[in-house]
Amino acid sequence: MKSSRLVQILLLLQTRGRMTAAQLAEELEVSVRTVYRDVEALSAAGVPLYADAGHSGGYRLLDGYRTRLTGLTTDETEALFLAGAPGAAAQLGLGSVLAAAQLKVRAALPPGLRPHADRISSRFHLDAPGWYADADETPYLPAVADAVWNRRAVNILYRRWREPTDVERRLEPYGLVLKAGRWYVVAGPGPRTYRVDQILRLDATGEEFSPPGDFDLAVHWAAYQRDFHHRLRAARAVVRLAPGVPLPGPARTDAVVEEDGWTRVTVAIESADRAHSDFLRLGSGIEVLEPAELRERIARTAAELVERYGNPQTS
Repeated sequence: MKSSRLVQILLLLQTRGRMTAAQLAEELEVSVRTVYRDVEALSAAGVPLYADAGHSGGYRLLDGYRTRLTGLTTDETEALFLAGAPGAAAQLGLGSVLAAAQLKVRAALPPGLRPHADRISSRFHLDAPGWYADADETPYLPAVADAVWNRRAVNILYRRWREPTDVERRLEPYGLVLKAGRWYVVAGPGPRTYRVDQILRLDATGEEFSPPGDFDLAVHWAAYQRDFHHRLRAARAVVRLAPGVPLPGPARTDAVVEEDGWTRVTVAIESADRAHSDFLRLGSGIEVLEPAELRERIARTAAELVERYGNPQTS
């Protein structure tokens, strides 16, 4: 709608400063001719819009002019307050800042929209971590966030899964990501991804850095997730399942029911360690055929269990 687009033009110029008609048209997904008409409509309505000529010209608002958020719709108001993540803000040390910002936005809303903001706050609450996982201890999260914000390198002692487990790293933190209740920092060189809760020590260096000019945190994270899921199930195992036993993971080939009623199937696995644990949960309802090292490892575990439980203790 035109009225909504006019408000968008005002807010874009208010937040970004000078913008050309072409930039506004690209942002709003309209033609440059439409932008010209909208600017004329705003000027006719008394909005102090100025056009600067020349190569670096564009439209800008009179210095000091601010518009109130009277263009927000009911749906936009509800979405704005639903997007608030008080838990994450508190972890970053910004809990009071978020509360103050929401208070200011609520005060700027037209009276008719304030009840909708209050309704969202009272009916929806974001709690990201899962039920069966304790909240991660992230004592260095505020320091990492400060390094991200101020573009300062840090030295850390980091605990990883493989040997040697504790390693020292110099990081240039590009951005923070909250995924399923867990904080990750994307940092150069690389960039690479680190779990913030696995940082054992952090020392600020005071050294400034500049991330690559084409780095986009959201784009990088989406690519990282795709690569992670691709690697997650890169290995395969061939197993036989007893009738009624659920498939342990996504199948890679069509399952074949054999003469004894068992099903032979190839499944994708994350690793031999994870498959060892997952397959043992199925007890005698599964037989691992390949890879040989996984079959042998499960056989050793089964033998240990027989030895441990085969001779009942006598009182």
